[in-house]
Amino acid sequence: MRPPTIRDVADRAGVSKSLVSLVLRGSDQVRPEKRDAVLRAVRELGYRPNAAARSLSEQRTRTVGVLLNDLRNPWFVDMLDGLNSLLHDNGLHMLLADARLNRRTGQDPAGPFLDLRVDGLVVVGTLPDPAALEAVAARIPVVVAGAREPVPAGVDVVAGDDEQGARLVAEHLIGLGHRRIAHIAGYGAVGELRRRSFEATMREHGLVDEAVVEPSDMTEEGGYRTTVRLLSRPKRPTAVFAVNDIAAIGALSAAEELGLRVPRDLSIVGYDNTSIARLRHVWLTTVDNTSHEVGRRAARCLLERFEGAGGHGRIQLATPALEIRGSTAAPLTD
Repeated sequence: MRPPTIRDVADRAGVSKSLVSLVLRGSDQVRPEKRDAVLRAVRELGYRPNAAARSLSEQRTRTVGVLLNDLRNPWFVDMLDGLNSLLHDNGLHMLLADARLNRRTGQDPAGPFLDLRVDGLVVVGTLPDPAALEAVAARIPVVVAGAREPVPAGVDVVAGDDEQGARLVAEHLIGLGHRRIAHIAGYGAVGELRRRSFEATMREHGLVDEAVVEPSDMTEEGGYRTTVRLLSRPKRPTAVFAVNDIAAIGALSAAEELGLRVPRDLSIVGYDNTSIARLRHVWLTTVDNTSHEVGRRAARCLLERFEGAGGHGRIQLATPALEIRGSTAAPLTD
């Protein structure tokens, strides 16, 4: 059997093809009884609009490309939920790609999206070559979410306030009485902002000599190995601030293997407030980086660009909050 057409819907509803098109586009110029008749016919016939034909007529595909730095990062889940909810409300659909995988296979990360003629692109997380976005931004609206690297003119950036978030962690640990505090640092502009803010806060409290910073790759294994090194020092830290929740999980594993109890012997703080941090047996103190709100703001920026908003790119920073759970406490001794 052939699939139902827009003419079949019009015949079933007793209206014209043009009125069916108005209903399917969400026009408010259709009387309620006519709209109900069309929607009822659509359900009864199982009609699905021809997306390719609509794209040709509207010069839009109603799709948004989403390029993630690494699909393994759970922070992206809440961010994508916020992004997709607003896009969906506006009749847009997401197409996802993993930039890490594309780089490994030698592909241009954004190339497939341009081939598919997406209406816009959201880049999530730190990319190794932000300048590569320049050619893409010249053709379609681009928004960067969750990263702070320099971007081409006309590209909007939406992220959490990483400096404020790191300050919240340092102030919390110092307020508990910790003095020897270590930071498992990350890479990229986000990692740099968190590291600098941590060091500045320690300096303001006269604790710069007690601060230890160790670089890591922001993975669980990296957090584990870095924590083992930190805890092998002659004067081990009494608290560890990890650049993200994934690295903090590695720190928790290292502490357990070395016979230390969290938080009695070692306090550990993560960053991002991912679903992992909220697991009851983890119950990690962490910074809520408002990932859902970052996603919604990124979608809003893209929608505004679709509506014709031009000009230079904007930077929007969402305000973080510290979620205090069971992985931090006052030190036994310092």
